[in-house]
Amino acid sequence: MTATEERDPGAGAFPAGFVWGTATSAYQIEGAVDEDGRGPSIWDVFSRTPGAVAAGESGAPACDHYRRWPEDVALLAGLGVGAYRLSVAWPRVFPEGDGRADRRGLDFYRRLVDALHGHDIVPFVTLYHWDLPQALEERGGWRVRDTAERFADYAAAVHEALDGVPYWITLNEPYCSSIVGYAEGRHAPGAREGHGALAAAHHLLVGHGLAAGRLRERARQGEQVGVTLNMSPSVPAGPSAEDAAAARRMDLMVNRQFTEPLLGAAYPEDMSEVYGEISDFSFRRDGDLALVSAPLDFLGVNYYYPIHAAAAPYTQPDPALRSAFDIGVRTVAPDGPPTSGLGWRIEPRGLRDTLTGLAARHPGLPPVFITENGYGDRGETDDTGRVDYLREHLAATAEAIAEGVDVRGYFCWSLLDNFEWARGYDARFGLVHVDYATQARTPKASYHWYRDFIGGHM
Repeated sequence: MTATEERDPGAGAFPAGFVWGTATSAYQIEGAVDEDGRGPSIWDVFSRTPGAVAAGESGAPACDHYRRWPEDVALLAGLGVGAYRLSVAWPRVFPEGDGRADRRGLDFYRRLVDALHGHDIVPFVTLYHWDLPQALEERGGWRVRDTAERFADYAAAVHEALDGVPYWITLNEPYCSSIVGYAEGRHAPGAREGHGALAAAHHLLVGHGLAAGRLRERARQGEQVGVTLNMSPSVPAGPSAEDAAAARRMDLMVNRQFTEPLLGAAYPEDMSEVYGEISDFSFRRDGDLALVSAPLDFLGVNYYYPIHAAAAPYTQPDPALRSAFDIGVRTVAPDGPPTSGLGWRIEPRGLRDTLTGLAARHPGLPPVFITENGYGDRGETDDTGRVDYLREHLAATAEAIAEGVDVRGYFCWSLLDNFEWARGYDARFGLVHVDYATQARTPKASYHWYRDFIGGHM
């Protein structure tokens, strides 16, 4: 018996009613970026920047899901999942970010939701998965509060159009949208800012609060509202006090600047210490914390790996020119853990530690869904590495449940190989292989394994 087989969670490891699902996002799979009135997003523009995306690729073709969605719904039905997490493309609904909604975009998502219900698959709808309308970016993007207000209008319009969605997720990974996009520059819009990136992080949370309020005002019976955060435990790379301090700074940047306002109605105490030289936090307003921290019906957690942090010199010595990503930390690869096909360290214990740590720090933590967890490789259909990864992380989830964390569901990332942001099409996370030249879909070994696992744990 192999080590992974020994860790295979038994049939009683997950509570009754546990939700089994898989996930995608609009820009990564839909394609059809110029069809039926869709406006450009920041990713359409960013992808045209030389060197921004591997091989100069973009989400323009993606998986052609906009036309092939019935085939993809059939794949979901064959997988046996009870839920599907999808996202709505903001520029497909409001091509200019605001104004009058385009019914063609809304009708597409209505057809998709209806088809899911036809197969008894519950839709979890994410309203923002990084594809900000370019028109709003040109007016300041997430740096300005107006974008948060426009997001609330957009959320209300989508909610009105889509009956039969019991679970609404306002944002996906605000860390990536703000710090990776506005400070590191690795994602759209490709900025490298200090104050502006921190403002973006804050306004994303304000947008969540405003949108959640609008959804609750209009809630149909049984609807729930949550938000999804990407969580990576930050651990010191070595025993020194300097590495310990670096790990805490990394934890602030990646995790706590989002969890503390959302779950604790407070800004982290060390926020000024880490960022006080690059921002005066003038974007904060009275009442923001109360807005942001309104109780969640559930929390989505995306997990891939922990971060091993070591102290390092600042890249930019002048704080006035320093980005919010430049915090005197470098990440290191520890010896020992295996790696995925993309070189990412595989540490399932980090998922358990994330869940138990959240519950310990935030008494009254709302129910949790693992809204993303998955394995990246170069596209093998006999993907035993993905099978082992999923088995190990499901075991870690079961351990957290056994320790008292209220985990209600698990969504594998992703249903399909897709456009993997700055990595282009080289990195593949799908349970289903996509031949991008022909758009042929081929279920991988992991698809069949996950189907059987779900069947044994219903």
